[in-house]
Amino acid sequence: MKAIIYAAGIGKRLEGKFGPRPKLLLEFGGRSLLDWHLQRLKEIGGDELIVVTGYLREQMETALVALGRKRGLRTRTLHNPDYTEGSVLSFAASLPELEQQREPLLLMDGDVLYPTAMLRQLWQSPHPTALLIDRDYSTADDDPVLVPVRDGRPFDFRKQWTGTADLVGESIGFFKLDPRDLPLLIAETRKRMTGEGRKASYDDVLRALVRAGRFGHEDVTALPWTEIDFPGDAERAEREVLPAILRLS
Repeated sequence: MKAIIYAAGIGKRLEGKFGPRPKLLLEFGGRSLLDWHLQRLKEIGGDELIVVTGYLREQMETALVALGRKRGLRTRTLHNPDYTEGSVLSFAASLPELEQQREPLLLMDGDVLYPTAMLRQLWQSPHPTALLIDRDYSTADDDPVLVPVRDGRPFDFRKQWTGTADLVGESIGFFKLDPRDLPLLIAETRKRMTGEGRKASYDDVLRALVRAGRFGHEDVTALPWTEIDFPGDAERAEREVLPAILRLS
């Protein structure tokens, strides 16, 4: 099983506290996020990890080689030289992989700390193409990507969503893609590779697939996790989230 982690961004909101370092190399419990990702992937049967790099790519490449060897996974990087533009260009950097993919794969945000159970639930989902949601979300100090669900299917995928739905959850940022749905993802990415489209987020691409009815969902509300965007997120990850994750082991 192959996973692609998108980790090209600068993470400016964390730079003041942690210095110039890719988010994937932030440490929790004495181990980098990258190491935690590799362990989780190995535990669900993963054998290959590709990381799309951008900011400080050399640091990431060095760490990935060492940690991949330690965890027993094949590892490679793809580089997005335009990482200061829209994150859709990180999807664009991975198009050669996506175009030749013939098996299901995982597409993942890099800045998430989570338990193995979360990734396993996604990979084992009966939905060929699936995303994860957490219904216990807050918009008080964040702007999460929301996923409304009606009749058992997600029908939108965007920040500041309002409307009527059977339930609404926050996207975790992890996606299982069936190869039959990759042509649409590829086409939506290519539409945004020039002009003003280069400012787009890869969330815009994923939204197009959700609105086309391609995604099922898995509810992981009961599991501990956090996205790490702000210094406060990193502090909470170390103080609360990681201990809760380890208690599940």
